[in-house]
Amino acid sequence: MRKTFCMSFHLPTVIKALLFSSSDALSVKEIQKVFTRFHEEKEKEQERREKEKAEGSEPIEEAAEEAADPWPEDVPSLITSTNIREAVENLRESLREEESVYDIQKTHDGYRMVIRPEHSLWVKLLRNEPREIKLSQAALETLAVIAYRQPATKAEIEAIRGVSVDGAVQRLLERDLILIKGRADLPGRPIQYGTTDRFLEFIGLQSLEELPSSDVLSPRQVDEWIVRASKQSDMSDKDMGLPEENASQA
Repeated sequence: MRKTFCMSFHLPTVIKALLFSSSDALSVKEIQKVFTRFHEEKEKEQERREKEKAEGSEPIEEAAEEAADPWPEDVPSLITSTNIREAVENLRESLREEESVYDIQKTHDGYRMVIRPEHSLWVKLLRNEPREIKLSQAALETLAVIAYRQPATKAEIEAIRGVSVDGAVQRLLERDLILIKGRADLPGRPIQYGTTDRFLEFIGLQSLEELPSSDVLSPRQVDEWIVRASKQSDMSDKDMGLPEENASQA
């Protein structure tokens, strides 16, 4: 008689194994495909066993099957995206309660298992990787303008910041936080810049739609500032938000 050992199904544990096995982020759809494939393969296996039984032949993989049965019986036929998200949150809480060195990071393209920040130094030393250098204030301001304005040219960024951004743009390109999106349909065909997927990871968001709203950097106001800066005219008291001279004398 064949003896089998079948592990019971536990969704968070399965997701944990999947995340451990992948170096890339896994989306909810990719995780769902695993369970779809499970039911397809299980059905094929059952059909194979029934066929062998009907033919009266011995199972080819009988010895392996005596050790363990890889097909749990209690896997739901449908695992929803909500089931997966809840399981991930439960897993994250469990890892934190255990004070594990691992954590689950939610990115713009799914979930991935990562080392907690407090332990990242040791991993960098093992891999002989340079320590991350924090962005300067100039680079952060330039990055913010590109994020809200993109695609943006250097001239547009400089019109907003009021200073040259050559160094900041080069630094952001080297850090893979921005990339060249194309060329503007303007005289000289200036290069346009936009943010990368690495930028979303850097600020901890899943999409650009999650950026905080900013009236200060709205496209309409930015266009007004660029036009105003291109005129190279002296700013009046009104432009500076001060009482007009004639008004004060009256």
